Amino acid sequence: MRLIPAILLAVAILTAPLVWHFSRSLFAAPTGGSSTVDSEARIELELMRGQIAQLREDIKTVNDRAENALAIASSRPSAPLQGFAPGDEPLTDDGPNIIVDAYAQVVLIANRRNVNKGLTVPSRSYLVEVLGRPREELGDTCQGMTNEKLRAMLYLGDVGPIRVRMLQPAVDSLIRVFERVRATDQDLYDRINTSGSLCVRRIRGTQSTLSSHAFGLALDINIDGQLDTLGDGKTQLGLTIMADFFKQEKWIWGAAFSREDSMQFEVSRELLEEWRRTGQI
Repeated sequence: MRLIPAILLAVAILTAPLVWHFSRSLFAAPTGGSSTVDSEARIELELMRGQIAQLREDIKTVNDRAENALAIASSRPSAPLQGFAPGDEPLTDDGPNIIVDAYAQVVLIANRRNVNKGLTVPSRSYLVEVLGRPREELGDTCQGMTNEKLRAMLYLGDVGPIRVRMLQPAVDSLIRVFERVRATDQDLYDRINTSGSLCVRRIRGTQSTLSSHAFGLALDINIDGQLDTLGDGKTQLGLTIMADFFKQEKWIWGAAFSREDSMQFEVSRELLEEWRRTGQI
């Protein structure tokens, strides 16, 4: 659960009386003088009162959701689930999901530049060094791989709720991501969709720069088949939740890119280095 918004709202509610008292003192007329307060100041004070009322409503909503989450947290699965260490099983939910209809809702991405903190986006030169070029001649449309080593590692099939074509180590990691999502939030899992994975092409507008999708290490995810608007700094609520599961598996979230692309998740350099050490690539 993300507690920062709730904390900020709580601070706002607690400090509102102080702000109100300060404002009244600031605009109060001197003793013996006119009792008229500047009209602009009155407007500002009325707006402040409206904001305080809205904040009270918001904090009540957050509290209600927190109580529901605590009720969910009170129960644990009776046996370890596949893909989880003993004592590390996810929370389960036997009751109604109060945000089930909000997963596709578009929201601002909080602190988006730091969502991949601790992880590194692999450069195209690094990918070519480690894996080789997927094919020599590139176009603006998706083409097949000519690199035999990479072709031998490709997997095509269902992974959790979607169908992908990616390198096998990425698929194995993706299975763990989706299993954790499913075990924690079945409603969200059921609404996961994709708009593509492997696509061997150059980045449009360039002559030879490879797309990250060209290596079979990236995929685009959305909720309910609704595509995100590229570069607007917003994304679907469901993707903000899933981003935490992907980061746990050391995947990069495209929300932090200079041109925000929040549907995209790709393997980090750190995860690739792990695969190299263990002989998976």
